Amino acid sequence: MRRYAFRFIALAYVVAILLAPLYLVFYRTFLHDSHDVWKALSDPDTVHAFRVTLIAVAIAVPLNTIFGIICALAIVRQKFPGKGLVNAFVDLPLALSPVVVGFSLYLLYGRTGWFGHWLNAHGIQVLFAMPSIVLATIFVSVPFVAREVIPTLREIGDDQEQAAYTLGANGWQTFRRITFPSIRWAVIYGVVLTTARCLGEYGAVAVVSGSIQGKTETATLRVQEEYENLNLPGAYGISLALAVIAILVLILMTTLRPKEAKA
Repeated sequence: MRRYAFRFIALAYVVAILLAPLYLVFYRTFLHDSHDVWKALSDPDTVHAFRVTLIAVAIAVPLNTIFGIICALAIVRQKFPGKGLVNAFVDLPLALSPVVVGFSLYLLYGRTGWFGHWLNAHGIQVLFAMPSIVLATIFVSVPFVAREVIPTLREIGDDQEQAAYTLGANGWQTFRRITFPSIRWAVIYGVVLTTARCLGEYGAVAVVSGSIQGKTETATLRVQEEYENLNLPGAYGISLALAVIAILVLILMTTLRPKEAKA
C-alpha cells in the first residue's frame, strides 16, 4: 500500500508541475483560429527568431560537445594541479542564474567593460548582436556533455586504452578506436540535453541580445514579444512549436537509453 502511495504522489507531482502547463499550452493554442496561429508562425520576424535560435544551437552544441569530451578526458584520465576546481567549475552554469550570466557578459563586452574599449576600437560588436547570443548559449549549456561522459569514462576504466598503447597505437588511434566507441552513447545523450538547453534559453540571451525585433530575437524572446503585444495566437503558437521540439527531444532521449544500456 505504501508503495502505491509513493507512486501516486510522484505521478500527481509530474502531472501538476510538468504535464498540466504543457497541456494548457496545447489547449490555448487550438482554442484560437488555426489561421491566426499559422499567420503568427509564418511571420517573417518569427521565422527569423527561429533562425537565430537554430544558428546559436548549431554553433554552441558542437563546441560544447568537443569541450565536454576533452574536459571529461582531462578530469578522468589526467592528473594535474587544480583538477578538482576544474571539475567544480564545469557545473558553474547549473548553479548561476542565467540572468547573472547575461549580466556578466554585459560587464565584459559592454562599452565600459573589460573588452569593450578594444572591441569598439576595432569595430567589433558583440553585445546586441549574434556573438553575444552565441556566447550566452554556450555558457549555459557547457556542463551537459561533460557530465554524461565523465561517469562513463570512470565506469569503463582505462585497461583497453593501456593495452592499445602497449600495442603501439598513438593517442588519436586509441581515442578513435577504443575510447570514443565506449562513450558514444553518453556523448549523444549529452548532445541531446545540450540541444534542449540551448533551444530553451531565455534569461542570459534576454540580457545581452537587446531583443531587437527581426535581428536579435530568439524564439523564446519572440514568445514574450507576442504576449506583451497581446497577440495571444502568436505567443501560444510559438510556445507550441517549442513544446513540440521539447517532446521530440524527450522521445529521442528515451530511445537512446536502451541503446546506451546495450552498449
